[in-house]
Amino acid sequence: MYQLKTDPDLCRRCETTDCLARCQYLNLDPEAAKREKMKMIEGLDSIVLHQCATCYGCEEYCKHRNHPFYLIVGLQEKRGIKPAPEDFIREQVKLFAPREEAKITEIDGTPLSMCLFPKLKDSRIAGSIFEGTSVLMGRNFFCNLVYLHYGMHSLILERVENTINNFARHNIDELVCFHDECYALYASYAPAFGLEVPFRPVHLFEFLHRRLLDNAGKIKKLGLKVAYQRPCSTRLTPEKDHYLDKIFALIGVERVKREYDGENPLCCGAVFRAQGRGDLADDVQARNIGDMVQSGAGACVFNCPMCYMTLSGAVAQKGIRPILISDLCRLALGEDVAD
Repeated sequence: MYQLKTDPDLCRRCETTDCLARCQYLNLDPEAAKREKMKMIEGLDSIVLHQCATCYGCEEYCKHRNHPFYLIVGLQEKRGIKPAPEDFIREQVKLFAPREEAKITEIDGTPLSMCLFPKLKDSRIAGSIFEGTSVLMGRNFFCNLVYLHYGMHSLILERVENTINNFARHNIDELVCFHDECYALYASYAPAFGLEVPFRPVHLFEFLHRRLLDNAGKIKKLGLKVAYQRPCSTRLTPEKDHYLDKIFALIGVERVKREYDGENPLCCGAVFRAQGRGDLADDVQARNIGDMVQSGAGACVFNCPMCYMTLSGAVAQKGIRPILISDLCRLALGEDVAD
């Protein structure tokens, strides 16, 4: 079994407790955060293991990239702490399990992973942005990183090597990841456990920026004020987020300033409901959407398909247009997109 590459001594020497004290859900003061951090470094029980909202925020707050959230998940599993009801977890594990050997399909152009979002493939992978891409998706290409929310390193590690190999068997040099969580698997999670990834993962932002530059002569400035719904998974790989602002600059979009953006985003709430924490889901959704309204945004831009499916209806009811980042780019190229 692969082992997490962390440095406990680095945590002990670290003078800041930002990884826990800045958490938007735990409400720990710096002294309490330090105390709970030290417990977990020693492999002991901590209130964090029981109260963690699995927002991934501590991964971004740790400037040493020492993977505090991955440590939390490992301790949860070791101690049998289930962040979600066991019957729900069993159902999810069975529902998305790989069933047969992945078939080799012909790659004609840029390989694009759609993970487990076939409906989006049918309605969203179109136009000049996605011209010349070959889609790979299904259970055999499922990143499985969602099981971080359920305290299950062992299942991810059991399946991840097969997932990586299923892509590698197509002899690809790069893999564009439509889902942010897929990118995080290859760019953050796999290296943290010493897994080799024999291709370069390309985040959707980088791919869209590249394609916009290729079609620069067709771009029409949109003149929109938008709020960005920053998903939990993007906190595992914040280093690629600069591409989003480059995209906005190219297509004439203003990213409004609001409370819940940057390193202070709120989750969409989907996982909280799955964990049986409906009150928390209602609270964060109300604050998040209220902040969008107050910011004066005319549209809400989504990167994560799950965030889009969870919040798009509620956002639209407030008069704010929900739109995937890829569709926003297609609009700037004068193409029609589905609502």
